[in-house]
Amino acid sequence: MVLPLTKASLSPSRHRLLVMLQQINFGRIEGLVVRDHQPVFNPPPTVIREVKFGGDNSPRPELATDDFALKSQVVELFKHLDQHPSCHIETLEIKHGLPFRMLIREAAA
Repeated sequence: MVLPLTKASLSPSRHRLLVMLQQINFGRIEGLVVRDHQPVFNPPPTVIREVKFGGDNSPRPELATDDFALKSQVVELFKHLDQHPSCHIETLEIKHGLPFRMLIREAAA
């Protein structure tokens, strides 16, 4: 699978995840299921939004942009989905609208 490098080139499911990251800006997504390399939103994951008092808690300005080159953190997240066709992401931490850290549930070997 070829990695998409722009927002416009994403599948609908990956586009939805990118928009979710941009809307949250700071916080985390919990319980995100991945099937066939794509995030699944049924059942919907839980969103935990971080609110900073005295800070800007609005969505990322890129949310209003139709297309742009994806940052390396987003490319790395999608590369992980390409390498693991089915998984359960317990927690996906988001900072500045970008994936920062991910915890994945796996069966013990």
